[in-house]
Amino acid sequence: MIRKIGLTGGIGSGKSTVAKVLLKYGCHLIDADAISRQTTQIGGAAMPAIQAAFGESFISTDGALNRDAMRQLMLKDANAKTTLEAILHPLIEEKISQQLSFARDSQAQVAVLDIPLLAEAGLRWRHRLDEVWVVDCLPKTQIERVLARSAWPRAQVEAVMAAQASRDSRLACADAVIFNDGISFDMLERETAALFRSQNLMICG
Repeated sequence: MIRKIGLTGGIGSGKSTVAKVLLKYGCHLIDADAISRQTTQIGGAAMPAIQAAFGESFISTDGALNRDAMRQLMLKDANAKTTLEAILHPLIEEKISQQLSFARDSQAQVAVLDIPLLAEAGLRWRHRLDEVWVVDCLPKTQIERVLARSAWPRAQVEAVMAAQASRDSRLACADAVIFNDGISFDMLERETAALFRSQNLMICG
C-alpha cells in the first residue's frame, strides 16, 4: 500500500526544494501547483469557467490565465479567491487522484503530495494523507528569498504571506517539521533524509 505524505510550506519556505530532494529519493511526486498551472494554460480545463466568471481582462493575449492580474484581484477581494478555488479545486483533486492511481500501478512505495495550500484546506486533505510534513522558516527569511528570486515589491510579498495560512496554523497541522533556515542545501538534504529514515522509509537512488 502506497504511503501518502502531504508536503506544504509558505511562500519562500523551500518546500519545492525539499520536494525535489524527495523525488531524488525515489518518491512519486504529485505537484498540486503544477497541476493548477496546467489547468490555466492555453486550452486548460479551467479556462472557460474562469473567462465566464471573471471576464476577458483576466485572460492573457495567448489565451491563458493572466496570473498577475488574478493575484492582484485575490489580494483585494476574498470573493474572487473563493470563486477561483471553486473552479480549480475539483479539477486539481481529480488530477491528483489520477496521479495517485498511476503511482499505485507503478508500485511506488511513497507518494509526496506537494500542496501549497494544505493548511488552508483544513480537513479536506488531512484524512487522505498518512502524514503531513511542513517546511518551515522565519517570516523574514521568506520575504528575503522571494525578493531575491522575483521582481515583486516587498509589499506584494507581505500581502501574499498574509493571504496564506499563518505559520502557526501550518505548524499545528504538521506531523513533522523541516526547519529550513540558516542552513545549506547539503544540510537541508541531510535533514530531509534523516526524517525520511525516521519514518521507516527507504531511500532509493
